[in-house]
Amino acid sequence: MSERQRPILLAAGGTGGHLFPAAALAAALAARGVAVELATDDRALKYGQDFPARAVHAFPSATPTGAGALNKARAALTLGVGVAAALAKLARIRPRAVVGFGGYPTVPPLVAAALLGIPGVLHEQNAVLGRANRFLMPRVTAVACGFPELKGADAATRAKVRYTGNPVRPAVIAAAATPYPDFSAGLRLLVTGGSQGARVMADVVPEALARLASSERREIRLTMQARGEDRARVAAACARLSFPVEIADFFPDLPARIAASHLIVGRAGASTVSELAVIGRSSVLVPFPHALDQDQAANAAALAASGGAIVVPQTEFTPDRLATILREALAAPKKFAAAAAAAKAVGVPDAAERLADVVLAVARPA
Repeated sequence: MSERQRPILLAAGGTGGHLFPAAALAAALAARGVAVELATDDRALKYGQDFPARAVHAFPSATPTGAGALNKARAALTLGVGVAAALAKLARIRPRAVVGFGGYPTVPPLVAAALLGIPGVLHEQNAVLGRANRFLMPRVTAVACGFPELKGADAATRAKVRYTGNPVRPAVIAAAATPYPDFSAGLRLLVTGGSQGARVMADVVPEALARLASSERREIRLTMQARGEDRARVAAACARLSFPVEIADFFPDLPARIAASHLIVGRAGASTVSELAVIGRSSVLVPFPHALDQDQAANAAALAASGGAIVVPQTEFTPDRLATILREALAAPKKFAAAAAAAKAVGVPDAAERLADVVLAVARPA
C-alpha cells in the first residue's frame, strides 16, 4: 500500500461503540489494499492509538443537546471551529470518501466533506436514526444501517439506505465458531452493563439469586461486570448466599465469555445486540431507559422479533422477574438453546465486507 495513496477517512469518536465498527471496516479496507485514516475527537485519541489507520486526526466537537441556550451556543461554536479545521485538513489529504459512524464527533469531517464535494457515507448502528446522523443525512451519498429496518428515516433517506449490518471485531468472529455449550456444568449466566456499566444489574441480580432455592443456585455459574462500589456490594451479596461469582469492572475477552454462556443479561447497545446475534446466544435485554431517541429499545425489539431475546423494560426488571426467567432457563434449557439459534440466524458476520462494498462503490478513484 503506497503511503501517498489517497485514503478513505473514517470519522468516529466518543466511545468504543463507535470505534469498534470503524476499526472492523478499516481492517476490511486494508485487506483490499485501501489506505485508511481516522478522524476523531480529543476524547477518543487514547483509543485511536491502537486504531488500524496510517494517521489519526482530531477535530473539535461538542454535543448541542445540553440544557440552556448558552450551552447550545457554545457547542455550535465548537462544531464550527471543528468544521473549519476539518476543511483545512481534508483539502490537504484529499480523501476518496468520508465515512461517519454516528455521534457529534463525525459532524465536522462530514460537513467539510460535503462542502468540498467529497462523497460521504453514514453508518447508523442503531435501529433508530440518531440525531447527529439525522442532521448529516442530506449531506451524504449513501447510508448503511445496522438493522434491517431504520426508524426515523424519511423517504429521501430510505432511497439512500443499504442494509449492511454492524461490523464486529475479529474476536467476535472467532467467538462465533464456538459451539453452543452443553448444560453439564449448569447454567452459565453472564451479566454485563455495557461500556459505562449499569447499576440496575447490581441492584437486581443478587436479589434475584436470593429468591431462588439453594438447589437452583447450585445449578448457576455467574460471571458479572460491575463497576466501582457496585462490584463490592455484588460480591458481598453473593458471599452471604455462599454463591460463587466471577466479577470484574471490565472483561477484555468479552466475546469469548459470551460464547461460553447460555444466557446473557445486559443492555441493548447496537454493538452488544449485533455481537449476541453473530455469536448466537440468548439474552435478556434491559434497554437504557433515558436515551433521547430510545435507540436501545429499538435495537432490543429487533433481536426479540427473531426470537433470540427477551426484552424487559427497566421499570419491570425486578428481582422477581429475573428469578422467574432463571427458573425457566433451568427447567427448559432447550428453549434457550433454540433462542440462541434464532439469534444466530439474524447475525451478519460479514457486515464489515458489506460496508466496504458500499463505501468503495461511492468513493472517488484512488
